[in-house]
Amino acid sequence: MRFLCGNMVNERKKLGKQRSGGPEALTEAQLRSIFKRADEDRDGRLDKHELRNAFVSLGSHLPCWRAGQGLRRADGNRDGYISEDEMDDLIQYALKIGYTM
Repeated sequence: MRFLCGNMVNERKKLGKQRSGGPEALTEAQLRSIFKRADEDRDGRLDKHELRNAFVSLGSHLPCWRAGQGLRRADGNRDGYISEDEMDDLIQYALKIGYTM
C-alpha cells in the first residue's frame, strides 16, 4: 500500500483514471502540478524535505534518496533548492523514472 500525503491524495485523484490496459504514465504537466503543490511554504522553490514529500506522493519506494538525486540533477546553482528555473530538469528526472497514475 502506498502512503500519500493529505493534499497529494486529492491531486492524484484529479489527474485522471487509469486505462484498462494498465497504469498510465504521468505527464510533464501532471508532474509539474504535483511538485508545485509540494511547495509547503509557498516560497516558489522546493527544498529536500518538500521534494521527499513529493516523491512519497508519487509512490516512490525510496523517497529520501529520490529527493537527493533530484536535487543533484536539477539544482544547477547548488543552493539546495529547486527553483522555478530548475523545475524542468527535475521533471525530466521524474519522467525518466516513469511514475504512473
